[in-house]
Amino acid sequence: MKVTFLNPPQTNSKYKFLGVVAPSLGIGYMAAVLEKHHIDVDVLDASALELTYDEIGEEILKRNPDIVSISALTPTIGVALDSADKIKQVKPDTVIVLGGYHPTFEYESVLEEKSVDVVIRGEGEYTFLELVQTIENNGDLRNVAGLAFHDKSDNSLIVTPDRPVIQNLDELPFPAFHLFPMEKYRILNITTNVATIITTRGCPMQCSFCSSAALHGHKLRRRSVGNVVDEVEMRLKEQNIDTIAFMDDTFTLNKRFVNEFCAEIKRRNLKFWWGCTSRVDTLDKELLQTMKDAGCITIFIGVESADQQMLEKMNKNITVTKTENAFKIAHEVGIRTIASCVIGMPEDTHESIKQTIDFVKNLKPNYALYSLATPYPGTRFYNETFKKNLINIKDWSKYTLLDPVLQTIDCSSQELRSIQKKAFLKFYLRPNYLIRQVSSDGLILLKTVLGVSRQIISKQTNGNTDYNKTNVNQTK
Repeated sequence: MKVTFLNPPQTNSKYKFLGVVAPSLGIGYMAAVLEKHHIDVDVLDASALELTYDEIGEEILKRNPDIVSISALTPTIGVALDSADKIKQVKPDTVIVLGGYHPTFEYESVLEEKSVDVVIRGEGEYTFLELVQTIENNGDLRNVAGLAFHDKSDNSLIVTPDRPVIQNLDELPFPAFHLFPMEKYRILNITTNVATIITTRGCPMQCSFCSSAALHGHKLRRRSVGNVVDEVEMRLKEQNIDTIAFMDDTFTLNKRFVNEFCAEIKRRNLKFWWGCTSRVDTLDKELLQTMKDAGCITIFIGVESADQQMLEKMNKNITVTKTENAFKIAHEVGIRTIASCVIGMPEDTHESIKQTIDFVKNLKPNYALYSLATPYPGTRFYNETFKKNLINIKDWSKYTLLDPVLQTIDCSSQELRSIQKKAFLKFYLRPNYLIRQVSSDGLILLKTVLGVSRQIISKQTNGNTDYNKTNVNQTK
C-alpha cells in the first residue's frame, strides 16, 4: 500500500493572521508510525506549498497513492472536502480518509459527502495504522476501533468503539518532518527553520471553549524530559532548525517539568529559540528567567477577558490580578508576549468588551489577538450555544475566530466585526507601539506588524482601505 497525507489549503484563521505556517504534528506522527511499520508514505502540504485544487489533483496522479488521508479543523473542513472531491475526480479508486478535530465530532455530516470513505475519530496514530493494514489484507473495518464509515451493502452508518488514548507518549516515534517542505514554513511572516513539538496531550483545565480537551481528554499525559530533548537535539542536528514552537495547551502547567527541561537543554548546550503557551496562574519570575536562559523568547498567554464574571462563566479559573502580574514579570525578564483574548461571548456587553480591549492594550504585550467567540463542535461552549439556539452562522469556513458566528446581549454580529477590527487597528497602529517595536525587535518585526494591519484592513473592509469611514458603533 502507498499512503499520501494531505494538509489542505489554509483558510483565514488566527494562525494565518499571526503569519504562522507550520508543519502538522498530527500528520507528522501518523506518517512516522506508518514508516516504522514499513508502509510507503509521503506528505503533500497544500497549505505550505499554496497549491490550487487542480495542482492537488496533479500531485495525486503523480504520486499514485492507494489511500489519501486528509486532516481537517473546523474552518478547513470545506477545503478538505473540496480536496477530496478533486482527488476522487482524478483517481476514483483512491480510499479517502478524513481525520482531525472536526471529523471526530461531526463524522455523520462529513460522511454524507460521497468523496469520503472513512473517518478516523480521536487520536489517529494507531487507528490509521490498523486501518491501512486491514485494507491491505482485505479485512473487516468493523474490527478497527476509532472509525466511522458507511456500510457498502446498505449504506448504514457504522461507528466502531472508541479507541483508548495513548498513555505512554514516549512510545511514539518522532514526527516524520523529513517528509515535509520545511523550507516553506514561517512564523510572524518571517521565513525560518521552524519545528513544532508537543510534550503533552490532554488538559486538566475546564475552560468551556477548549477544543483540545474535547479531543484528547482532561487527563494530562506527558512525555519524559529526556524524550522531548532527544527530539529537540535531533531536529537541530538533522534538519537545521533554529526555532521551535511548543504547541502544548499549557507548556508551563508543571513547573518541575519546565525546570528539568531547561536544565537538560543547557546541559546538552543546545542553542535555539523557542516559544510556548501558558496560563497566567502558572508563571512566576524565577520560572520565566529559567526559561529565558534556556532560549525562550515568546510566550502566548490566554488573557480571555478583563471581566471577572466573564472569566468565571468561561470556567477559566484565573483572576485579572494574576493576568496583570504575569505580563509584568514577563516584561521584567524580557520575554516577548502574545496576549490572546476572546470577545463576543453571549453574556458580553459593549462595556465588558471595551473593558477587555483597553485592558489588553494596558498590558503592553508585543502582540495582541482579539478572537471572536467561536463555539467549536465537541466543546461545552458549542453544546450550550447550540441548545440555546444562539449560533447565527452554520458555515464552518467562518469558524476562524476572525468571523462573528454569535451575537451578544447587546452586540449584533456586524457590530462585533467592527469592534474587533477597530481593536486590532488601535493596538497595532499606535505610534508609541510602532516605535517600541523598532527599538526592541528591529525593522523586520515592524514590517510584520504593518503587514498584519494591512491584512485586518483588507479582510474586514472587503478591500476598502478607507477604514476610517467604517461605521463602528462601540469599541473597547
